Amino acid sequence: MRSDANIAGPMTDPVPGPRTESMGDDVSRETPPPMDDTPIGRAAQLAVEALGRAGEGLPRPDQTRVIVVANQKGGVGKTTTTVNLAASLALHGGRVLVIDLDPQGNASTALGIDHHAEVPSIYDVLVESRPLAEVVQPVPDVEGLFCAPATIDLAGAEIELVSLVARESRLERAIQAYEQPLDYILIDCPPSLGLLTVNALVAGQEVLIPIQCEYYALEGLGQLLRNVDLVRGHLNPTLHVSTILLTMYDGRTRLASQVADEVRSHFGDEVLRTSIPRSVRISEAPSYGQTVLTYDPGSSGALSYLEAAREIALRGAGVGYDPTHAHIGAQSDPSMMKGMQ
Repeated sequence: MRSDANIAGPMTDPVPGPRTESMGDDVSRETPPPMDDTPIGRAAQLAVEALGRAGEGLPRPDQTRVIVVANQKGGVGKTTTTVNLAASLALHGGRVLVIDLDPQGNASTALGIDHHAEVPSIYDVLVESRPLAEVVQPVPDVEGLFCAPATIDLAGAEIELVSLVARESRLERAIQAYEQPLDYILIDCPPSLGLLTVNALVAGQEVLIPIQCEYYALEGLGQLLRNVDLVRGHLNPTLHVSTILLTMYDGRTRLASQVADEVRSHFGDEVLRTSIPRSVRISEAPSYGQTVLTYDPGSSGALSYLEAAREIALRGAGVGYDPTHAHIGAQSDPSMMKGMQ
């Protein structure tokens, strides 16, 4: 962690207001503008402030919060949200594990984790009953962040799990047997509702759903909510949808604000106040094996994920896993999609 990033404080003029130097009886000259009046200076100041806020720390949960990031609709920012929220929570002082359940392994790539076929992976945990501790790797550049990678072997796990004993709860058992202390576990699900996603829903207590601010944003969401209800009713009574995160928000378009209003009016308090903007920096970061937090800490995307992580952490403080928590599944209504289609 870069906890010393803000030792010198923000790069601003320490004396408020312009200073003047006497140039005679009635002539004065203002000093040149401070560095943060330039684009590079502003970006540097934002980076220092962002890492400074991250280093402040947040209340740690009483027990490990297992958060499932799910949405069977592809391209909504599931993996991007998983890795950047995980990095943000780690920079805030938490110990965070990312479990990559997507056979594409994009979360592993974004975190700079090697995940070729010979690397021990979450496949070995699910199918071969290998201990989770044997596949977890520390993430470079972010202290307190760890990853259980996915390899291409995971693509066949859906079929192989069918014949195994306790096929829906194998991930849950692996997490329960993991002895290292953790504040958060974030599970990145594949864009489907098969056995891998069911394993995540059985293992988790909270579901975080990223919803992109685009046309048809809510299409298919009703099925995910019904599946959450089914898992809660038969396999995991503590499961609830705790968080909705608006992603790819473009404030220049009327459509984005309309989608945001629609989501907020239906889901209410579960929607985070912070939305994630459409950002080139967020898109570029994975190609360098980084999250946007380390790739460009002063960018709007990095700041947004830091604030979203702060909201999630503060919401969880003192709330725990109360199964009576108002959950979205009970208020799901297929008619909510009509206005968006």
